[in-house]
Amino acid sequence: MTVPQKPVRAAGCVLWRRAASEDGLEIALVHRPKYGDWSHPKGKLKRGEDALAGAVREVAEETGMDCRPGAPLPTAHYLANGRAKQVRYWAAEAVAGAFVPNSEVDRLLWLSPAEARCYLTHERDRPLVDALLAALHLA
Repeated sequence: MTVPQKPVRAAGCVLWRRAASEDGLEIALVHRPKYGDWSHPKGKLKRGEDALAGAVREVAEETGMDCRPGAPLPTAHYLANGRAKQVRYWAAEAVAGAFVPNSEVDRLLWLSPAEARCYLTHERDRPLVDALLAALHLA
């Protein structure tokens, strides 16, 4: 009998900032060269790390941005490399910082919500854009 493995725990944010665009905001997406994808900033939690603290840490590591976390957003559940993965998300406003490319993330784009939906590589990430807009009462 095999014992089921615990899911890989991860956390991230749908990072946003105010903008002069039609929607009044822009969403940050990161490009990860290892996977060749565009996604919301996220990553695995360290042992014993609180999910929200991990989400804020991952945003800082991947985008260079300090953020103010807000409403929780839907949790994503999917398989990654044959293992169950659970990613908790929060809305987070970028408040300061600057992006510097690194080995994990080589590009960052600030996009309108409509553009962000189109750029996101994985279908599972698109509903998070709508969840952010609903959390900010813009939907």
